Amino acid sequence: MGMFDKLAFFLGLKKREASVLVIGLDNSGKSTMLNHFKTEDQKTAEIVPTVGFNVEKFKAKNVGFTAFDMSGQGRYRSLWEHYYHDCEGVIFVVDSSDKLRLVVAKDELDMLLQHPEMRHRRLPILFFANKMDVRDAVSSVKVSAALGLERITDKPWHITASNAITGEGLHEGVEWLTNQIKENVGNNNRR
Repeated sequence: MGMFDKLAFFLGLKKREASVLVIGLDNSGKSTMLNHFKTEDQKTAEIVPTVGFNVEKFKAKNVGFTAFDMSGQGRYRSLWEHYYHDCEGVIFVVDSSDKLRLVVAKDELDMLLQHPEMRHRRLPILFFANKMDVRDAVSSVKVSAALGLERITDKPWHITASNAITGEGLHEGVEWLTNQIKENVGNNNRR
């Protein structure tokens, strides 16, 4: 991106497009979260489990997002890696009420962080500790500890408590991701 393009973008005269992966185990609330960002006429009344992946678009602060909503079912998780190369950010959604599967979510996160397409990239990772409204949900601090987020030192990351149904915490998280992507304008996300 040239100097004029950067200046136009920062002045709000030009919109930025970004591709993000939305991943997490099945039933974590990924599709419900993305549905929240759709315009009223595009929202879906009934959310069904994603098979394979869906592509959704939404906007936040002069950034148009193309979100690849990846299925979190075990047999489809191997598809995630096919989209690592072209993504500019990751949204990792965790069901904070499913304490038993936090270990599985941690394993998937570890595989993502060690993958050759991701290991050396400085991509921002936004974590949603979702379903905070459920009685047995653990705090975002406990989700962070269970996933071992403190050991991620080579990538910017942020965790926020969320409720994908009401939208609580979603805008805060996406605002953080948007700012991270804006900071990377002109960078190739490589160290």
